[in-house]
Amino acid sequence: MTHTLLTEDQQALVETTLDFAQDHLAPHALDWDRDKHFPVDVLRKAAGLGLGGVYVREESGGSGLGRADGVLVFETLASGCPAIAGYLSIHNMVAWMIDRYGDPAQRERWLPRLCAMDDLASYCLTEPGAGSDAAALTSRAVRDGGAYVLSGVKQFISGAGASQLYVVMARTGGTGADGVSAFVVDKDDAGVGFGPDERKMGWNAQPTRQVILDGVRLPADRLLGREGDGFRIAMNGLNGGRLGIAACSLGGARSALDRSLAHLADREAFGQRLLDAQALRFRLADMATELAAARALVQQAARALDAGDPQAPYLCAMAKRFATDTGYTVADRALQLHGGYGYLSEYGIEKIVRDLRVHQILEGTNEIMRVIVARGLTEAFR
Repeated sequence: MTHTLLTEDQQALVETTLDFAQDHLAPHALDWDRDKHFPVDVLRKAAGLGLGGVYVREESGGSGLGRADGVLVFETLASGCPAIAGYLSIHNMVAWMIDRYGDPAQRERWLPRLCAMDDLASYCLTEPGAGSDAAALTSRAVRDGGAYVLSGVKQFISGAGASQLYVVMARTGGTGADGVSAFVVDKDDAGVGFGPDERKMGWNAQPTRQVILDGVRLPADRLLGREGDGFRIAMNGLNGGRLGIAACSLGGARSALDRSLAHLADREAFGQRLLDAQALRFRLADMATELAAARALVQQAARALDAGDPQAPYLCAMAKRFATDTGYTVADRALQLHGGYGYLSEYGIEKIVRDLRVHQILEGTNEIMRVIVARGLTEAFR
């Protein structure tokens, strides 16, 4: 993996994470995908390296890292398995939201177990009838004395059923974004249920299910932030989540490129190594260049988010769109460079292609990323 201008601490972080990815993710990734196995034991080993609370403050049990460090972590993890790295990105997004918006009692209650990954976490925004138009969600939380009663269905929830904690966006007020609040729901709360595990194109190493809320009665201390803050909390969480998924695309695609180099060096056709064919070398050069450009944009957006730059949401959307499109395209080209072998599961390329395809959809579709970028560009002309 090619990184430039890393600090000594960042280089050590990449090396430690790469060792973990090569030892604990890469050797098992194909089996997990085939068997649809969610390796919770391996996630807890990752937590032992501080990867369960990457952005959580140290006093709450986290690693206290910034986004510029986090994108290095998730790119490196994804070189071993994009599906597991993607789930870890989501878990870390939820842990950050609780750390950032929770009160001291909430942080003390939930974060130590989340950082240790004794408890896993999921993010619940999308609904069957409210995907890209998240502000149109219809799940409701009705105040009843000292409690809230939640009802609704959340769709496409990564980790659902295996996760213990769910940050759920539900409507406490009128229509639109201002009527949404955020709640922390426990798997064991009465009325919490799950749909069947979805059969998916990729990301098979983690479960994806509906979360069904049937009159779930929550004490008022499960409200995260204040009433009406939920949509802002959800969107601020997604700024970081988009960088995580962008970084996962870079890691998966870099792995596909590395495999292509090794494959072309190994194969001969028409009396020469495939790696010596100029047309194929040009294709590899383009793949490497596009990944480097995407990485630079992801790192720029991460630094902006760390600095509290008002342009950060716009840059995060740019980075997510560009890196996930680029990552998928590079992986698809890698499959082509492998010829028929790329289509066989044992070579691992087709898994990377399948895993990276969903990155263009989740954490906000790339069409919505274009909306955000265009809105930022045209703000002065309103």
